[in-house]
Amino acid sequence: MAGSFYTVACPDCENEQIVFGKAASEVACAVCGHTLAVPTGGKAQIEGEVVETVEAR
Repeated sequence: MAGSFYTVACPDCENEQIVFGKAASEVACAVCGHTLAVPTGGKAQIEGEVVETVEAR
């Protein structure tokens, strides 16, 4: 399974969370519940700011 993991900053509370680039389900912020990633059938649509690539494959 090829895909990357990203550190994403929440636009509402600035919490940083690791998100898989091809997420198959909606990913919410663990602190405030804001949606960080929405699945699209391929690469997920990232809603927050991508801070860094944690692991690229």
